[in-house]
Amino acid sequence: MAVILQYVIYFFQGTAKTALAGAIRSICMNKKNIVSGLILAFGICTAAGAETFEYKFAAGNKYRIVSAVEVDVYFDHQFIDRARKLTRISIEITDAEEDAAQINAVYTSSEQREEDTSFQWEREYTSVFVQDNLGYITIDPQYYMPTARNVPVFPGRDLKEGESWTAAGYEMHDFREAFGIDKPYLIPFEARYTYLGSREWKGKSYPVFSVSYRIFSEPDAVQGRTWPRRIMGGYDQLIYWDPENGHEAAYYGSFRLIIQLSNGLTVEQRGRGRGEVAESEIMKKEDIAQSIADEIARLGINDASVRIDDEGITINMENIQFQPNSAILLESEKSKLDKIGEILKQFADRDILVGGHTALAGTAAARMKTSQDRAAAVANYLISRGVRNSSQVVIRGYGAERPLADNSTAEGMAKNRRVEITLLEN
Repeated sequence: MAVILQYVIYFFQGTAKTALAGAIRSICMNKKNIVSGLILAFGICTAAGAETFEYKFAAGNKYRIVSAVEVDVYFDHQFIDRARKLTRISIEITDAEEDAAQINAVYTSSEQREEDTSFQWEREYTSVFVQDNLGYITIDPQYYMPTARNVPVFPGRDLKEGESWTAAGYEMHDFREAFGIDKPYLIPFEARYTYLGSREWKGKSYPVFSVSYRIFSEPDAVQGRTWPRRIMGGYDQLIYWDPENGHEAAYYGSFRLIIQLSNGLTVEQRGRGRGEVAESEIMKKEDIAQSIADEIARLGINDASVRIDDEGITINMENIQFQPNSAILLESEKSKLDKIGEILKQFADRDILVGGHTALAGTAAARMKTSQDRAAAVANYLISRGVRNSSQVVIRGYGAERPLADNSTAEGMAKNRRVEITLLEN
């Protein structure tokens, strides 16, 4: 059931962030064609009382999209669960021309087990694509994300408030774990769009677009497995565009998805979600790392160090202490975390990843659970102290997969029993 729910979450999240859906399209289109999307900058000009929207690309630009989705799950019409999912998408424009750009995107999915606690890392997808300034996409078959593609696209003419148009799109789903379907599964649809004019969001006026579509599909049977005999769904969303900064400010949406399984059972999800997009300044890693190191020394935080890595800047807390055979922090460690929290507050615009690590002892499964639980304990303490809100914190357990020292010595094992907090670059 958890696996079935997972791809349903991606159904909504990928749809909500389609501009991530990358593509390769070599034909340059007429610049007057209108495009919208969720991650690439666009310009607005006015002609004959209407507005024309067009993407602009700049190599080196980075974007961060955080999408929060809440889903109610029904099994044969009986409510069984409510899931809260967070997808963090990091996008970088690596190459750009006037009418197209190459984009690298990383999709990280996590789940919240209890309200006002950290989100547990679940999985990660990467995608590389090129998108033209009209929003039309093509993508190599090896990539499963983003889910929705060619959404949204515009009609190639000036738009006035209240005008509607339709365009074909498609979803691509990862059904490998749930149903044993080895290749990306494609579901086509026709989306309907309406330009709604300007509306207010957080005290500021933005152009707003609606997008709505319905899907229906009947996948082929899979030998020896239960498979989705029919997939039916509906999706509706409002997108708030930010012309000043060149991307959408926010989006809100809802969906309903019904899956009739080959064994006669039915799974239904009713979900709603929201997201915000932020451009990320290039992190001055050396300067920030030195500033953090200076603060660690000034505050007298023992067994703590800082390093620069690919994801951002990591604060390493060696040999962090918990009550025996538990993930309950000792009081002395809370004092240390209060000091770390004061440092983290200086970089409040950066999301954080809290990673738990163990020494090489016990079983792999036990090590993984211990590392996850202890990372969660640290993350939830920081949340409780107001260092970050829950949507800004993701935890991940690594077990003994990333040792810093030799596990054959007591000193090495102590170094490997650690919790790391990473200020994420994007």
